[in-house]
Amino acid sequence: MCERAGAGAPWGYDADDGPGLWAGLDPAYATCALGTEQSPIDLADGQRADLPEVEFDYRQTSATIENTGHGIQVKPVPGSGIVLDGVRYELRQFHFHRESEHTVEGARLALEMHLVHESADGALAVVGVLLDEGGENDALKPVWAHLPDRPTQPHAMAGDLDLASLLPDDRTSWRYRGSLTTPPCTEGVAWVVFTEVLALSSGQIEAFAAIYPNNYRPVQPLGERVLYRG
Repeated sequence: MCERAGAGAPWGYDADDGPGLWAGLDPAYATCALGTEQSPIDLADGQRADLPEVEFDYRQTSATIENTGHGIQVKPVPGSGIVLDGVRYELRQFHFHRESEHTVEGARLALEMHLVHESADGALAVVGVLLDEGGENDALKPVWAHLPDRPTQPHAMAGDLDLASLLPDDRTSWRYRGSLTTPPCTEGVAWVVFTEVLALSSGQIEAFAAIYPNNYRPVQPLGERVLYRG
């Protein structure tokens, strides 16, 4: 998950600045190696639970898009958000990783979308949507029509984006406590990852992979945490 990384040492996904080296690039990134609740993880069956529903207040809105140098990030106009465990979180941005950061019983999918939310007191909640090869994803066409192939400043997307259409119909999810998946790897993030996998066409996958072929962090140990599913 990006892009809440502030000013710090440059990092990336290559051999000289990739995930295995992040902790040594800057003292502020030490949690990337020392943390005990890191993300992503492998999503196995999980402990079945009657989890409270995540309430989505996603609207049709205008947005900006940018290539951050680490991925493609979209920032909708403020106003959309979720309610998770009784707390309101505002949608700040969403972005994509190629391949998926979370794995499902060891299998890595084509892409993963992270919708990043923040509460009034600064707590983070991330909704993950897994994407794999299938039919064309109409909901993402407005984003794919603007994919910048090199780092850019944010610029306006043409037309409005229907945020609700980005989500799967089945709201069954895995939930766990984790971290940012990019430096500084801050912990205390509430993760919700949908079990339903959405489709992307081979052309859509290839278009993203031509810009970012491998901007993902490998899975981290679950440790003593509990992975819930419901």
